[in-house]
Amino acid sequence: MQEQTIIIADDHPLFRDALRQAVIGMEGRQSIVEAGDFAAARRAAGAHADADLMLLDLAMPGVSGFSGLMALRSEFASLPIVIVSATDDATTIRRALELGASGFISKSAGIEDIRRSIQTVLAGDIATPESYRDGQEQDPDVADLIHRLHTLTPQQSRVLTMLGEGLLNKQIAYELGVSEATIKAHVSAILLKLDVDSRTQAVIQLGKINMAMVA
Repeated sequence: MQEQTIIIADDHPLFRDALRQAVIGMEGRQSIVEAGDFAAARRAAGAHADADLMLLDLAMPGVSGFSGLMALRSEFASLPIVIVSATDDATTIRRALELGASGFISKSAGIEDIRRSIQTVLAGDIATPESYRDGQEQDPDVADLIHRLHTLTPQQSRVLTMLGEGLLNKQIAYELGVSEATIKAHVSAILLKLDVDSRTQAVIQLGKINMAMVA
């Protein structure tokens, strides 16, 4: 059996260890890469382009809520990401899945449940807690916003998350290796697609996705 590469991104060493124990208890051979903050998680994803799965804490240093998931989904489209969080209400789970997560694991789950969820996603399916019942987004404004976010190109999604981090156009241009004029064009397209008039309003819209979360 081919070795599987799993990235564990969580800022709590004890929980990273719990996830590691779940992974190494599975059949086959696993290579585990650990990251303690969002920047390290992004570097790990970039350094391991063939990774089979990332387990991503929803509340990590260096990122706010779903912004991390959105950033990684736009930058590493082929990497399955499973959200791991202590905030496991139905709204949080549903929004994670709508924003591209391949599964959701509650931090209250036992080792065997965590292992089963990981194996489910590695097999190509979506993993959610047994108690989760799918439903419609209760906030029509958020439902509309998620629909609009899906219309963004991967590069536009990256620019939006960087706007959310407070970066200026020239900083974003430097990070992405493009011209400032290109970033201005992306920002204009983002404002149009989100139906807002300024980058500040775009960031406020992005923040609405996280309002249901408690950290």
